[in-house]
Amino acid sequence: MLTRCHTRSLIRPFTRALATSPTRKPMGKKSKRSVPSESFLLLPHPSGSQETPTPTWYGPDLEIVDTHTHLLSTFQAYRQNYPEGACNSIADFVRDLYAGRNIHSIVDVWCEAPVISQWREVADTKYDGIKYNFVIGVHPHNAKEYTPAVEKDIREALAHPLNVGLGEIGLDFHYDLSPRAIQIDVFRQQLLLAISLDKPLTIHTREADSDTETILKELVPRDWRIHIHCFTDAPAFAQRLLDWFPNLHIGVTGVITFASNLNTAELVRGMKEEHKPRILLETDAPYMVPSNLYGSLQGMKGRLPLCHSAMIPWTAQFVANLWGDEWNAERVMKLGRENAKKVYGV
Repeated sequence: MLTRCHTRSLIRPFTRALATSPTRKPMGKKSKRSVPSESFLLLPHPSGSQETPTPTWYGPDLEIVDTHTHLLSTFQAYRQNYPEGACNSIADFVRDLYAGRNIHSIVDVWCEAPVISQWREVADTKYDGIKYNFVIGVHPHNAKEYTPAVEKDIREALAHPLNVGLGEIGLDFHYDLSPRAIQIDVFRQQLLLAISLDKPLTIHTREADSDTETILKELVPRDWRIHIHCFTDAPAFAQRLLDWFPNLHIGVTGVITFASNLNTAELVRGMKEEHKPRILLETDAPYMVPSNLYGSLQGMKGRLPLCHSAMIPWTAQFVANLWGDEWNAERVMKLGRENAKKVYGV
């Protein structure tokens, strides 16, 4: 069991947040499994121990930057799967699970409509040395809920000193949870808003290659800082965006490790030839637990019910294995930190 957590102000129930969060359907097959012990969420410690030997690439000199996590949703997933769990607040969840895991900074994502009012409380909380920043916008799943009142709330949040971008916004023609015409209209509105306020962009695109590419090239200046989040579409589409926008970066989550997703690995493998490959490391927590993580969790049965920021090194290791030669997880993580500073200034 986790032992350090204790009750704080963020313990209040998030019923409204649960009701308005974008519907997400994780990639890969689902099956009914028992939930592993909460203790496995701690992951191997960087210093290692007899009980959990630590790979050398997860060492004390590495600093993790997670450029896309949903902190509120991650805490909700934790409470749903561990209702008797030790952590009763977001602040305690971060302090307990991330302590000593070399997490330098996280970019939290708020993309619901209506805007969840708790964003400010989460942003104003201190996290024991972990740098917190956030982006905010309306996810394409929720585009039908975009209103002038929602935009007003987003503008207010964009003015917060810890805000580093507008997102996650874009098009999702896989689930079509909002009508496509509305998704396109809201995407265009939010792009123009970001440009008017000089904000980097966090983009969600799925099975909407043509429309996403056309709209971005039409509205967004070529030198804009753009994060294509959790890319899983055709590598050729990503390459066209990379060629057009010199400050565009591809977000790599644990989905790159999934056997059900070959596109991301193919794209990233080809990016090795760049002088400094334009990737960003991200979790999309609570989704996308890296599949190569389980070899490090000795004695665990089943699958972890949620992802979190301390899992970044396993994604980095997978990327390093794709690139081979002189690449290792440490170098990939250093590259991810440098690129995060370029895009978000974190």
